Amino acid sequence: MKASEFDKKFDDNKDDIIDDLDLSTLRRPNQQLKRVNVDFPSWMVKSLDREASRIGVTRQSIIKVWLAERLEAGEANKNIKTDYLQER
Repeated sequence: MKASEFDKKFDDNKDDIIDDLDLSTLRRPNQQLKRVNVDFPSWMVKSLDREASRIGVTRQSIIKVWLAERLEAGEANKNIKTDYLQER
């Protein structure tokens, strides 16, 4: 199928285009996994395991969520500071 035909099919929104896509090559930008090793003190691992068990997730999941929350909070604060400085 030519790109113009695909675009028309998409723009017309009459037919489902999913069958025209090769989903085996699908990639999400900035979502590629990269393995890292981190050494934690044993007390921290026990605390992580206890909290993960309490909320019913794995240790890896709780680490990912907490890191993501922290990083997002840092970005939000950075943007607020940048906006404030630009207003002055």
